[in-house]
Amino acid sequence: MHGGVKKEDLAEENLGAIEKGITNLKRHFNNMQEVYRIPTVVSINQFPTDTEEELELVQSLCEQAGIQAIRSTGWRDGGKGVIDLAESVVNLTEKQESTVTFTYNDDESLEEKIKAVVTNVYRGSGIQLSKKARTKLREYEQLGYKKLPVCIAKTQYSFSDDINLGSTPEAFTIQVRDVKLNSGSRFIVVATGAILTMPGLPKKPAAENIDVDEKGLISGLF
Repeated sequence: MHGGVKKEDLAEENLGAIEKGITNLKRHFNNMQEVYRIPTVVSINQFPTDTEEELELVQSLCEQAGIQAIRSTGWRDGGKGVIDLAESVVNLTEKQESTVTFTYNDDESLEEKIKAVVTNVYRGSGIQLSKKARTKLREYEQLGYKKLPVCIAKTQYSFSDDINLGSTPEAFTIQVRDVKLNSGSRFIVVATGAILTMPGLPKKPAAENIDVDEKGLISGLF
């Protein structure tokens, strides 16, 4: 999909789209290595419609970029399907020491924390706060929530908040529409672009098919 293929066409082999979309994976991997400094292994979640040519291409492109990529079929084979992946993770942790770094410090302002994620992780140039968001961030800090981390809600189809900019744009501005304090779980949700955080259900949720009869037997779960 990061290579421009529509969801309904994903079952068809498309090597060109993989070569184009691999840039998204590379950026995520680079973030793990260069921003967070965490030893990383890529898991190739192998689906029934993935062709051998596609799988080999993903592994080849990863190898060319110095990325270790292991196929995984845990969804189908359970634990047996992730043995190679698990062993690779164990070997990596034994050979490389993790020196985890964070994108921002707890003492930075909430606005500075959002900017840090956008510029350091997403490769954007900055943020634009709505009047509503700016006012609420100021209120949260006055109430003593300045040290909380931020959780940015945005589209998964782009490093930006706009899918029209493509998968891996640079030097863009993130539009912060609103923010929400989750005081119990202790983080600030940052709503960007046109993203909706709730409801997270499809037009016809599975719950509509679930029922319980007079004997207490449940139907419609699967």
